[in-house]
Amino acid sequence: MMALYLNVFVLVVQLFRRVPALKALAPTQTGPAFKITQLVVLLAFVAITVLATTKFRHAQLRTA
Repeated sequence: MMALYLNVFVLVVQLFRRVPALKALAPTQTGPAFKITQLVVLLAFVAITVLATTKFRHAQLRTA
């Protein structure tokens, strides 16, 4: 999940650099729009990782 998160992080950075509408929101990538977007991506990956971990553990307990 870490590797996928880092790939998505770079994707968001590239989108903010290349898409004119996003570049207008945060031209230097230090604006609140950029930071909020990266925070949402981080929180989504943390939630997905926690959910996957708990479901994996429950599946192991049922088979044991």
